[in-house]
Amino acid sequence: MTTPTLLLVAKAPVPGLVKTRLAAGVGETVATAVAAAALLDTIEACTLAVGPDRCRLALSGDLAEGVRADEIRTALAGWTLAPQRGDGLGERLAHAHSEVTGPVVQIGMDTPQVTPDGLLAVADGLGAADAVLAPAEDGGWWALALRDPSAANALRDVPMSTSRTYAATRSALEALGLRVTAGERLRDVDHLADVAPVAAAAPSTRFAMTAAEIARVAR
Repeated sequence: MTTPTLLLVAKAPVPGLVKTRLAAGVGETVATAVAAAALLDTIEACTLAVGPDRCRLALSGDLAEGVRADEIRTALAGWTLAPQRGDGLGERLAHAHSEVTGPVVQIGMDTPQVTPDGLLAVADGLGAADAVLAPAEDGGWWALALRDPSAANALRDVPMSTSRTYAATRSALEALGLRVTAGERLRDVDHLADVAPVAAAAPSTRFAMTAAEIARVAR
Protein backbone atom coordinates (compact mmCIF):
# COMPACT_ATOMS: atom_id res chain seq x y z
CA MET A 1 0.00 0.00 0.00
CA THR A 2 1.10 3.56 -0.65
CA THR A 3 2.62 5.28 2.38
CA PRO A 4 -0.28 7.17 3.96
CA THR A 5 -0.48 10.83 4.75
CA LEU A 6 -0.59 11.45 8.49
CA LEU A 7 -3.13 14.19 9.12
CA LEU A 8 -2.91 15.85 12.52
CA VAL A 9 -5.94 17.97 13.40
CA ALA A 10 -5.00 20.17 16.34
CA LYS A 11 -5.29 23.49 18.12
CA ALA A 12 -2.45 25.91 18.77
CA PRO A 13 -1.56 25.76 22.48
CA VAL A 14 -3.00 29.15 23.32
CA PRO A 15 -4.47 29.77 26.81
CA GLY A 16 -8.25 29.58 26.70
CA LEU A 17 -8.27 27.72 23.36
CA VAL A 18 -7.02 24.28 24.43
CA LYS A 19 -7.71 21.79 27.23
CA THR A 20 -10.54 23.87 28.69
CA ARG A 21 -11.95 20.95 30.68
CA LEU A 22 -8.53 20.24 32.15
CA ALA A 23 -8.02 23.94 32.85
CA ALA A 24 -11.09 23.93 35.06
CA GLY A 25 -9.13 21.78 37.49
CA VAL A 26 -5.54 23.01 37.18
CA GLY A 27 -5.76 26.45 35.57
CA GLU A 28 -5.10 27.66 32.04
CA THR A 29 -1.32 28.01 32.40
CA VAL A 30 -0.71 24.38 33.32
CA ALA A 31 -3.37 23.05 30.94
CA THR A 32 -1.84 24.96 28.04
CA ALA A 33 1.62 23.64 28.91
CA VAL A 34 0.21 20.12 28.83
CA ALA A 35 -1.37 20.79 25.44
CA ALA A 36 1.93 22.05 24.02
CA ALA A 37 3.76 18.99 25.31
CA ALA A 38 1.13 16.64 23.90
CA LEU A 39 1.27 18.40 20.53
CA LEU A 40 5.05 18.10 20.39
CA ASP A 41 4.93 14.41 21.28
CA THR A 42 2.33 13.77 18.58
CA ILE A 43 4.27 15.71 15.94
CA GLU A 44 7.36 13.65 16.75
CA ALA A 45 5.50 10.34 16.49
CA CYS A 46 4.03 11.30 13.12
CA THR A 47 7.38 12.46 11.73
CA LEU A 48 9.15 9.30 12.83
CA ALA A 49 6.38 7.12 11.38
CA VAL A 50 6.32 8.39 7.79
CA GLY A 51 8.71 11.35 7.46
CA PRO A 52 7.78 15.03 7.48
CA ASP A 53 6.96 15.14 3.77
CA ARG A 54 4.02 12.79 4.40
CA CYS A 55 2.70 14.77 7.39
CA ARG A 56 0.04 17.47 7.37
CA LEU A 57 -1.25 19.71 10.17
CA ALA A 58 -4.76 21.18 10.04
CA LEU A 59 -4.50 23.90 12.65
CA SER A 60 -6.96 25.98 14.62
CA GLY A 61 -5.47 29.15 16.10
CA ASP A 62 -2.14 30.91 15.70
CA LEU A 63 1.02 29.04 16.68
CA ALA A 64 2.83 32.34 17.15
CA GLU A 65 0.55 33.11 20.11
CA GLY A 66 1.01 29.70 21.69
CA VAL A 67 3.23 28.12 24.31
CA ARG A 68 6.55 26.67 23.04
CA ALA A 69 5.86 28.24 19.66
CA ASP A 70 9.46 28.18 18.41
CA GLU A 71 9.92 24.56 19.45
CA ILE A 72 6.71 23.53 17.71
CA ARG A 73 7.63 25.35 14.51
CA THR A 74 11.02 23.61 14.49
CA ALA A 75 9.34 20.23 14.99
CA LEU A 76 7.04 20.97 12.03
CA ALA A 77 9.90 21.46 9.56
CA GLY A 78 8.97 19.79 6.28
CA TRP A 79 5.29 19.44 7.21
CA THR A 80 2.40 20.90 5.22
CA LEU A 81 0.35 23.33 7.34
CA ALA A 82 -3.19 24.47 6.61
CA PRO A 83 -5.87 26.27 8.63
CA GLN A 84 -8.95 24.38 9.74
CA ARG A 85 -12.14 25.30 7.92
CA GLY A 86 -15.74 24.86 8.98
CA ASP A 87 -17.97 25.42 11.98
CA GLY A 88 -18.35 22.17 13.91
CA LEU A 89 -15.62 19.58 14.45
CA GLY A 90 -17.17 17.10 12.03
CA GLU A 91 -17.16 19.72 9.27
CA ARG A 92 -13.57 20.72 10.03
CA LEU A 93 -12.46 17.09 9.87
CA ALA A 94 -14.20 16.59 6.54
CA HIS A 95 -12.54 19.69 5.08
CA ALA A 96 -9.11 18.59 6.35
CA HIS A 97 -9.48 15.19 4.68
CA SER A 98 -10.64 16.79 1.44
CA GLU A 99 -7.19 18.35 1.03
CA VAL A 100 -5.44 14.95 1.11
CA THR A 101 -4.85 12.57 -1.78
CA GLY A 102 -4.52 8.84 -1.22
CA PRO A 103 -4.71 6.85 2.02
CA VAL A 104 -4.75 8.93 5.19
CA VAL A 105 -4.44 8.39 8.94
CA GLN A 106 -6.00 11.24 10.90
CA ILE A 107 -5.33 11.82 14.59
CA GLY A 108 -5.69 14.56 17.17
CA MET A 109 -3.37 15.86 19.88
CA ASP A 110 -5.00 14.17 22.88
CA THR A 111 -3.03 10.88 22.83
CA PRO A 112 0.61 11.84 23.47
CA GLN A 113 1.39 8.21 24.28
CA VAL A 114 0.94 7.22 20.63
CA THR A 115 4.03 5.73 18.99
CA PRO A 116 5.23 5.60 15.39
CA ASP A 117 4.56 1.86 15.37
CA GLY A 118 1.06 2.48 16.71
CA LEU A 119 0.33 4.90 13.89
CA LEU A 120 1.68 2.50 11.27
CA ALA A 121 -0.43 -0.30 12.74
CA VAL A 122 -3.54 1.80 12.13
CA ALA A 123 -2.41 2.40 8.55
CA ASP A 124 -1.67 -1.29 8.02
CA GLY A 125 -5.30 -2.08 8.82
CA LEU A 126 -6.21 -0.57 5.46
CA GLY A 127 -4.74 -3.67 3.83
CA ALA A 128 -7.92 -5.55 4.74
CA ALA A 129 -10.46 -2.75 5.22
CA ASP A 130 -11.61 0.54 3.76
CA ALA A 131 -11.42 2.31 7.11
CA VAL A 132 -9.79 1.77 10.48
CA LEU A 133 -11.35 3.50 13.48
CA ALA A 134 -9.33 3.40 16.69
CA PRO A 135 -11.49 3.84 19.80
CA ALA A 136 -10.80 6.01 22.82
CA GLU A 137 -11.76 4.80 26.28
CA ASP A 138 -14.36 7.55 26.71
CA GLY A 139 -16.48 6.37 23.78
CA GLY A 140 -14.85 8.57 21.16
CA TRP A 141 -12.01 7.74 18.80
CA TRP A 142 -8.40 8.88 18.51
CA ALA A 143 -7.49 7.80 14.96
CA LEU A 144 -9.23 7.29 11.65
CA ALA A 145 -7.57 5.73 8.61
CA LEU A 146 -9.27 5.90 5.24
CA ARG A 147 -8.30 4.47 1.87
CA ASP A 148 -10.31 7.26 0.25
CA PRO A 149 -10.24 10.58 2.16
CA SER A 150 -13.54 11.66 0.59
CA ALA A 151 -15.29 9.18 2.88
CA ALA A 152 -14.66 11.68 5.69
CA ASN A 153 -17.70 13.58 4.45
CA ALA A 154 -19.61 11.10 6.60
CA LEU A 155 -18.22 12.88 9.67
CA ARG A 156 -20.11 16.10 9.02
CA ASP A 157 -23.26 14.93 10.79
CA VAL A 158 -21.65 12.83 13.52
CA PRO A 159 -22.02 14.25 17.05
CA MET A 160 -18.50 14.67 18.39
CA SER A 161 -17.15 14.55 21.97
CA THR A 162 -19.85 12.23 23.28
CA SER A 163 -19.80 8.72 24.71
CA ARG A 164 -21.42 7.53 21.45
CA THR A 165 -19.05 9.20 18.99
CA TYR A 166 -17.16 6.01 18.12
CA ALA A 167 -20.35 4.05 17.50
CA ALA A 168 -21.94 6.89 15.50
CA THR A 169 -18.82 7.37 13.40
CA ARG A 170 -18.55 3.69 12.63
CA SER A 171 -22.23 3.55 11.66
CA ALA A 172 -21.81 6.58 9.37
CA LEU A 173 -18.84 4.99 7.61
CA GLU A 174 -20.58 1.62 7.25
CA ALA A 175 -23.63 3.39 5.80
CA LEU A 176 -21.36 4.34 2.88
CA GLY A 177 -20.70 0.66 2.28
CA LEU A 178 -17.19 0.77 3.77
CA ARG A 179 -15.56 -2.19 5.49
CA VAL A 180 -14.56 -0.80 8.89
CA THR A 181 -12.22 -2.42 11.40
CA ALA A 182 -11.21 -1.30 14.88
CA GLY A 183 -7.73 -0.10 15.82
CA GLU A 184 -5.99 -0.11 19.18
CA ARG A 185 -7.91 1.43 22.07
CA LEU A 186 -6.17 4.34 23.82
CA ARG A 187 -7.06 6.77 26.57
CA ASP A 188 -7.13 10.40 25.54
CA VAL A 189 -6.46 13.35 27.81
CA ASP A 190 -9.51 15.50 28.50
CA HIS A 191 -9.76 15.61 32.29
CA LEU A 192 -7.43 15.62 35.26
CA ALA A 193 -8.14 11.92 35.89
CA ASP A 194 -6.69 11.09 32.45
CA VAL A 195 -3.30 12.68 33.07
CA ALA A 196 -1.60 10.18 35.39
CA PRO A 197 -2.57 7.01 33.48
CA VAL A 198 -1.45 8.45 30.13
CA ALA A 199 1.80 9.75 31.61
CA ALA A 200 2.46 6.33 33.13
CA ALA A 201 1.91 4.70 29.73
CA ALA A 202 4.56 6.94 28.14
CA PRO A 203 6.99 8.02 30.90
CA SER A 204 9.67 9.36 28.56
CA THR A 205 7.40 11.82 26.75
CA ARG A 206 7.28 15.59 27.12
CA PHE A 207 3.72 15.09 28.29
CA ALA A 208 4.82 12.88 31.18
CA MET A 209 7.41 15.42 32.26
CA THR A 210 4.80 18.17 32.20
CA ALA A 211 2.36 15.97 34.13
CA ALA A 212 4.53 16.35 37.21
CA GLU A 213 3.50 20.01 37.24
CA ILE A 214 -0.16 18.97 37.05
CA ALA A 215 0.27 16.77 40.10
CA ARG A 216 1.91 19.61 42.03
CA VAL A 217 -0.84 22.12 41.19
CA ALA A 218 -3.64 19.65 41.87
CA ARG A 219 -2.46 18.89 45.43
